[in-house]
Amino acid sequence: MGGEPALEVKVWGDFACFTRPEMKVERVSYPVMTPSAARGVLEAIFWKPEFRWEVEEIVVLNPIRYFSILRNEVNTRASYRAAQGWAASGGHFVASEDRSQRHTLALRDVAYVIRARPVVRPGVSDGVAKYRDQFRRRVAAGRCYSMPYLGCREFTAFFEPPAGDERPIDISDGLGRMLWDLDYAPDLSGDARPHFFDARLAGGVLHVPPIPAGGG
Repeated sequence: MGGEPALEVKVWGDFACFTRPEMKVERVSYPVMTPSAARGVLEAIFWKPEFRWEVEEIVVLNPIRYFSILRNEVNTRASYRAAQGWAASGGHFVASEDRSQRHTLALRDVAYVIRARPVVRPGVSDGVAKYRDQFRRRVAAGRCYSMPYLGCREFTAFFEPPAGDERPIDISDGLGRMLWDLDYAPDLSGDARPHFFDARLAGGVLHVPPIPAGGG
């Protein structure tokens, strides 16, 4: 990559759930934050269409601790088309009739340092230094475009510049296949191809490849 060092931000929260996509009904979290979740946090703090975030490392600061909860969730997604149908037929949505209990195996007391860099898109005339400085100012001031979250929107993420004395947990172990990110179709259809990589903690640090070999 370029000569500039990666940007850093410390994020933490009481709860997190970075859901494994192979779990169809029950939510089971990966043991650490995924690259796509890290990118989501970065974009919540600072996003512009002129650049994209490339996550390089996720430093795990707290011991990996799980907890389980049972939650009531609705089975169907709310949509404008469904609301139009209810209005036309004189019907309505009753949440208690569309509810089921689902188990979630999540993480608690998590903290990470995300190391990433903004990559300017082709055709953009401004240099990357402009966006790096804007990100640093936003993190220092605690400003964000939307509230960052840790996998699930109800699990709020807090953030600040790293103090410099953060130390990763002393764990080196394979984590198996992990979701890297979703490659969305350019036709805005919402279709996406998942990409995975062989994740491994090395001294408490998850090193993220720029483009995983293989893909889906």
